[in-house]
This record gives sequence, C-alpha cells and structure tokens, in this order.
Amino acid sequence: MDVDAYVAAHNAEWRRLEQLINKSRKLTGAEVDELVELYQRTATHLSVVRSSAPDPMLVGRLSSLVARGRAAVGGAQAPLWRDVGNFATRSFPAVAYRLKWWWLGNALLGNLLALVLGVWVARNPEVQASIATPYQIRELVEHDFANYYVEHSAASFAFQVWINNAWVSAVALIFGFLLGIPTLYVLLLNQLNLGVTGGLMFAYGKGDIFFGLILPHGLLELTAVYLACGAGLKLGWTIIDPGPRRRGQALAEEGRACVAVAIGLVGVLLVSGLIEGFVTGWVHITWLRVGIGVVAEAAFLAYVIVLGRRATRQGDTGDAALTPDTTPTSG
Repeated sequence: MDVDAYVAAHNAEWRRLEQLINKSRKLTGAEVDELVELYQRTATHLSVVRSSAPDPMLVGRLSSLVARGRAAVGGAQAPLWRDVGNFATRSFPAVAYRLKWWWLGNALLGNLLALVLGVWVARNPEVQASIATPYQIRELVEHDFANYYVEHSAASFAFQVWINNAWVSAVALIFGFLLGIPTLYVLLLNQLNLGVTGGLMFAYGKGDIFFGLILPHGLLELTAVYLACGAGLKLGWTIIDPGPRRRGQALAEEGRACVAVAIGLVGVLLVSGLIEGFVTGWVHITWLRVGIGVVAEAAFLAYVIVLGRRATRQGDTGDAALTPDTTPTSG
C-alpha cells in the first residue's frame, strides 16, 4: 500500500475528527453523529494500516486519534432529552407517515365492516335475539353502555383502559410476524364489537348516546389501533415480499419500525385513555366532549402529516437502527 497516497486520501477526515474531539463537550446533535462515524472510519483505517503497511509514525498517529476518539464518543453522547425529542418529532411521526396507507386502509375497511354489521343488527330483530335476550339488550342500551364510563373513578378507569388498549395494540404489532394473521383477528374483533354494540343501540333508539360516548375517546383510540394493526400487517407482508432488500434485513428494519410505533402509541393511548376516563362519562355537554375528541384526533393527524412528511423527506423512515461500535477489522 502507498502510505503517502493513503494519507492524502484520508487526512481530511482525520483532521476533522481531531477538530470534533477538541470540542467534544460542545457538539451539536449532528456533530455527535459525525464524531461517531469518523471515529469508526478512523478505527478501520488504523486496522488497514497495521495489516498492510505498518508505518510506525502513521500507526502511532492513528492509534492516538482512535484512543482520543473513543474517549470523546463515550463522553459526547446526546442527552436523553434530545433523544426523546428526536423520537417524538422525527422517528415516530416518520414511521406513522410511511405506513399511512396501511393504517388508513385498515380504518376504511374496518369502519365499513362495522357499519354494514351495525345496519344488519339494527334492522333484524332475529339477529338481535341471537345475540342476547331482550332484557339483556335493554339493560345494555338503557344502563350498562353509559354506566361503563362512570362506574369507576376517572383516574383508575383511565389507567385501566390505557393498559388494555396498549396491550391490544402490542398484540397487533408483535404477532404481525405470524404473517399478520393474529393482527387481522385483533382488527376483526375490534370492529365486530363496535358494529354489534352500535347496531343494538340504534335498534333501541339510542344512536345519539352511542356516538356521543364513543366519539370523544374513540376517534383517537381507534386511530391508534389502526396504526398498530397497519404496522403489524406491514411486518407480516414483509415476510412474504421483502422487496429489493434481503429478507433478514427487511424484517430487521420493519421490526425496529414496529418498536417505534409501539413506543409512540404508549403516549397516544395515554391521551385517549385520559379522555375516556375524565371526559367521556363526566362531561355532560355532548358537543363539548365530542369536540374534545375531534380536536385530539385532528391534532394527531396534523402531527403525523406535518412532522412525518418532513422527516420522511429528509430520509427518516422510523428505523431505530444504531450503527454498532464494533471492533475494526482489516480490509
């Protein structure tokens, strides 16, 4: 190997790494990323020089630079608040925006299924009779449906529905690797429950109560479930058709994106849980509680569209992959 040519080819990178090391405690987020990348490159350069042209002076220079770089990387990690902010403003909205057709498709087809089922139940007394006795149905539409939202304290109920919805979303996500079949089951069960309950409420003239109590929290809650199902189905489809990527690489990338969705939905479902616990059953002005749900849903959609589109245009896919700090090898 021509040592002079190698130095000429990489000297600018080494100088830049030294500059970043010297200001390692005052780096921006982008500079931290650059520092890590240049440190790893230089570690590889050192390995190449040692194996191909063990020039003592160059080996000594690069060894010192790598040692200082390793120390700087260890002490120049971005603060936790910056990682959280980056996730909230880039990673999560990016993956939600990238998967938009998957979860919007779930929303369209799922709600169409619930509507058809609800109309069928509402118009057919024999179907209603197969679901429950007239007494049980009347108890549901007259008392149980509305009382469900106020029979526990607001705080405990909000926590309960938050945990339940987070679990349902996690199942839809995690079991997507089984070709998305369990994810479809979660989506189908959710829509069947929605359609049957709505059909029974309308059959007994309680449609206004149904929508008045479902919409405040349901808009955001159902959107979160559709997003979870969309991510799970995308993961399942990746097993069938990984596209131009190797199947292992594609699954790893989509799996990490699913992790981003799962973490992000914890916050989204917390908001819907708080609305369900503190608004749905306790705000008695229908237009006000429905308006709160509409505002929450509009805010989430705007968040995904504005921040997600911006992040994806900048190349962010929601993949949480980190470049590992591996031991350099020659080559």
